[in-house]
Amino acid sequence: MTTGPEAVVFVCAACEAPLTGPLTPLPAVPDAPYHPWWEDGVSRSAPSTVPSGHYAIETEPYGAPLVVAETPGPAMPRRGTIGNGHGQLLVSQGPRGNIVVDPDDARGLELRHASAACCGATPDGGMNQVCACGTLVATLSSDCCIPYELHLSAAHVRAVGAVQG
Repeated sequence: MTTGPEAVVFVCAACEAPLTGPLTPLPAVPDAPYHPWWEDGVSRSAPSTVPSGHYAIETEPYGAPLVVAETPGPAMPRRGTIGNGHGQLLVSQGPRGNIVVDPDDARGLELRHASAACCGATPDGGMNQVCACGTLVATLSSDCCIPYELHLSAAHVRAVGAVQG
């Protein structure tokens, strides 16, 4: 009998506190679902890019630092263009290998120093989620006009096998 991928729980690498419940892997980060945020008077955020109960690994740079782009294109995966005050387009040179999850699957995280936005957090300023122990561990993207996702830092979390019960 063949079984599916094994579920893991992501924990803080500094204190071992669980940061998610059991999650199973996806082969890639899905495209962000279409969401007419300008028409949505209720949720103020898009549906999650990653379905609840799953995770995927981001292979492209994501988050801060943002630097002037040599070629035009999106600043980050599933994000449009971002410009600076001089009309130059920016691109992420942030880390690769982030673990992307549904923000609603996270546990025990607190928002810290999020980049300014009208309805939520942006990834533009870097990690903005802190574990109860005080370690920055993730970047929340939750503003109304950008994909709704949480990027756990591969350098600050680790996966442990989920307890089967």
